[in-house]
Amino acid sequence: MNKFSRIGFILTAAGSAVGLGNIWRFPYITGEYGGGAFILVYLLAILFIGLTVFLAEAVIGQNGQADVSTSFVTLSKTKNKNWKYAGFMVATGLIILSFYSVVLGWILDYMIKSFVFLPTEAKIAGENFENLISNDISSLLLYHTIIAVTVVFIVLKGIKEGIEKINLILMPLLGLILFGLLIYAFTLDSFSQAVSFMFSPDFSKIDSNALLAALGQAFFTLSLGVGTILTYSASLPKNANIVKSSFIVASVDTMIALVAGLIIFTFLFTAGAKSAAGPGLVFISLPVIFSSWGILGNIIAVSFFLALVFAGITSAVSMIEPSLRFFIERFKISRVKATILCGTTFYILGIIALLSMSKSFGEVLTFFGKNAFDIMDFASSSIMMPIAAIMICIFLGYFVEKKTLEEKFTKHTSYTIFSIWYFLIRYIVPVAIIILFLNKLGAI
Repeated sequence: MNKFSRIGFILTAAGSAVGLGNIWRFPYITGEYGGGAFILVYLLAILFIGLTVFLAEAVIGQNGQADVSTSFVTLSKTKNKNWKYAGFMVATGLIILSFYSVVLGWILDYMIKSFVFLPTEAKIAGENFENLISNDISSLLLYHTIIAVTVVFIVLKGIKEGIEKINLILMPLLGLILFGLLIYAFTLDSFSQAVSFMFSPDFSKIDSNALLAALGQAFFTLSLGVGTILTYSASLPKNANIVKSSFIVASVDTMIALVAGLIIFTFLFTAGAKSAAGPGLVFISLPVIFSSWGILGNIIAVSFFLALVFAGITSAVSMIEPSLRFFIERFKISRVKATILCGTTFYILGIIALLSMSKSFGEVLTFFGKNAFDIMDFASSSIMMPIAAIMICIFLGYFVEKKTLEEKFTKHTSYTIFSIWYFLIRYIVPVAIIILFLNKLGAI
């Protein structure tokens, strides 16, 4: 199995972490919870929750040097084969990829249309978006197919020639586009208002819902609980500094979210729009704002949606790799066969997801009051990911020799940092994730 270079791992892991959650979800959630205070809570959650679990996955993967199931068994104190069932988390990535590909199709549609058309009113923008997801099945099938073929083509090339290479290209391009948009935002009068909104805390806006939202965003933005970081880390040399690399990845992920927030809030405030634009921010609010800027608006719109496509592709590729490695190593099949199997699975599930949102098939594909798209989203993000993360914490905290973990950490960092991480993984992070899990289920 090919190994990542150090910079390849950092960019690939960052590509996995940096996705629609950073550029779409983070700004609208920040807007809903009042800006600065929410960001402060979010940064603390990234540092103490997100980074802790990220490091946990990285340690398991780098020590195991194998697929998810085998890595758990190898690292356990007693080599207990029951830990192979931890491999269930690879299915989460395929489920997420199924509907993620559909959302990327929406973005691809908006990028193409932005060359020549932008809606001038929020009502028109809303109707256009509703028509796309409810009626335009042929376009969505085409875009979903394009995304699926792209993902399959990349992963067929393998770790070095496929996944690492595409991230070495797309991540710098994403950075350049966002940097260009940030420079333009800096020239606008409302940039200072955006900075003030994002970095001047108003703690009256913080309640239990805001705390849970910050915890959820910190957890999900780093691709935790789907086996991606574990699988990528298994393709690192055993002597690589996993602690330093993890800090860099978390920093890049957070920086891109903050930059995206500055850009989007500057655009919103320039147009006199509200910061709390909600989930419709990208597909309804921003296109209307861009339309008022003439041809410059078209250029910025295309650049913005292209950045979203790049971020989405790097994340999409990461979601399929854990299942590929699982099938390759556990069932001894070729990468080509594993890719065809996993690619076909998420492609078919994606078709079911997009049809479930249409007027023609929505009723048939609705179960217990939720359409198939929402069921996949809920099952993966609200159930499977939190359970996997809790399991990872319990495994490292109680079923792995402390000395093994200590040796891994103290090669690259101080015993104090290891002690803090070990305390968090045993006592703090599992409780925080359980609270988030119960909240997602509506139990609290």
